[in-house]
Amino acid sequence: MTHFDDLAERLRGIEEELRDLAYDRLREAAAGDEAAKADERRLGQARRAVERAIRALSPGSESFD
Repeated sequence: MTHFDDLAERLRGIEEELRDLAYDRLREAAAGDEAAKADERRLGQARRAVERAIRALSPGSESFD
């Protein structure tokens, strides 16, 4: 495993954690929590940035749908 592969693997774990947190906040936002709505947007933005980093470190091996 290369150093890039190791970094990409760690980022995958972070992406998963961000996704889970965003889903939690989305549920809270659906229940009317306005602060949760803003948090969900921030978490989504951070998750997308991590996805871009994963793709940069391991081109052609990741698909996020």
